Amino acid sequence: MTPFVGALVAAREHELRALRRRLHTHPELSWQETATTQMLVERLRVAGLDPIVLNRGTGLVCDIGDTSRGSIVAVRADIDALAMADLTESEYRSRVPGVAHACGHDVHTAIVLGVGLVLRAMSEQGDDVPAVRLIFEPAEESMPGGALDVIEEGWLDDVAMVLGLHCDPRLDVGQIGVRGGAITAASDIMEIDIAGPGGHTARPHLTVDLTKVMGRVLTELPPAIVTAADSPEQVTVVFGAAHAGDAPNVIPARASLRGSVRTADVETWDRMEKVVESELASILAGTGATWRLSYRRGVPPVVNDPMATEVLRAAATDVVGSSGVVENPRSMGGDTFAWYAQQVPSSYARLGTHSGDGPRLDLHASTFDVDERAIAIGVEFLTRAVVDYGSNEIRSDSVRPR
Repeated sequence: MTPFVGALVAAREHELRALRRRLHTHPELSWQETATTQMLVERLRVAGLDPIVLNRGTGLVCDIGDTSRGSIVAVRADIDALAMADLTESEYRSRVPGVAHACGHDVHTAIVLGVGLVLRAMSEQGDDVPAVRLIFEPAEESMPGGALDVIEEGWLDDVAMVLGLHCDPRLDVGQIGVRGGAITAASDIMEIDIAGPGGHTARPHLTVDLTKVMGRVLTELPPAIVTAADSPEQVTVVFGAAHAGDAPNVIPARASLRGSVRTADVETWDRMEKVVESELASILAGTGATWRLSYRRGVPPVVNDPMATEVLRAAATDVVGSSGVVENPRSMGGDTFAWYAQQVPSSYARLGTHSGDGPRLDLHASTFDVDERAIAIGVEFLTRAVVDYGSNEIRSDSVRPR
């Protein structure tokens, strides 16, 4: 492989940082990423490439190299932002009220664009560039996510492997986390509506004390689900919203609860809806309340393919050294990258973005930001991974022929 990858990345680092800041200043929500999509299309065309926008009008794919040879490796970025306020004080903070890149998707986008620009430059200087497909996925924050559109439009049909990364503020810049097997969890949403006759707080014995019933559900349902799932270390149930009534002397007639159900085990995920329904019925039996459960399956767990993970591990070692490669813990967060991993061998890494100073703000924090030195590291890391794969320095027997 060319020894000049680092130099090619360094020559584009200023541009990629500027593009990331432009995205951060002008974030767009899921399925609304029109300006982001157009910006990427224009830059890729300037590089002499031929990007194709997805059918819904946001998100795009772009091929590099001779894709007719097969063994295409895809590199994925997500491009949407979150519906939340940006409370940072940076000069590039969001100018869109209530919308912010607080999950690092702007960084992912800049990195995958950088991979494309570097591979294009390598091709122009005569290097043997593997067949690569850049995927800029829309609506990762919207279940079930834009990854399904990518798949349904056939952009994985001739792909042998998908690689990706995610910002990780728990890791310092210069660290890359890798992990085989499940790295994220399935993420489902349950909405529970409970009803009763209502009444006066002076006479709760004459009606259904709905706030008391709601309290039972809030406290008893999560541990009951975890126990019934028979995999307590792999299931998390948390309520994020609960509402009943408005007046202190009125027993309400309606209560609503919303929460998330997460599991890192695919088989457990397949039966979680029935488990939730059964345990909820048991808790509410005899209370006199009626209820309705709305259960929405989200994304499956991201399960990293072992050999694809070794491709990333080797590239990470090349870029940050063995001391910079860490075994990434499993996250109970969800990610639409999981849909790719269900189709072809795939692996998802974590990119350290913390400067080493100050608090380690979590993803989705209102003041989340990254140390931008991570961008160049991410570009070189993924570029080396795809070039190593394409040049047979590392090949997986588990990669299915196309």
